[in-house]
Amino acid sequence: MKNHTTSFVLSGFSHDLGFRIFEFDCLENGKVRTRHTVRADLMLVRKHGIHVQELPLLCRKVLDDCQEWDRSGSMTLSEAEMMACAEREAARSRSSKRRPPRRPESSETPEQIEPAR
Repeated sequence: MKNHTTSFVLSGFSHDLGFRIFEFDCLENGKVRTRHTVRADLMLVRKHGIHVQELPLLCRKVLDDCQEWDRSGSMTLSEAEMMACAEREAARSRSSKRRPPRRPESSETPEQIEPAR
């Protein structure tokens, strides 16, 4: 039985009237099969506080999770997907704020440190 793998590789992006359009090559078993595009509305991106740098991975996740694409290979990143991304980031931020700050451990004891003159 063959191991069938499909992955999406970002091949570029462009802009079109307030949208950033990401182009992905769909690789099946290491060979390019099809080209897919995902459109992201930049106004919604700003509204939900998503960093533009996060968009390529978010778009790729949408492609990975999608079971069927239309014949043109085009999708639009939905506001619900953007909201879910923003919620995950907020939860991650809250959990990182709960951790106490780490202090570097010093190998010297207070008695070994000479006072400043």
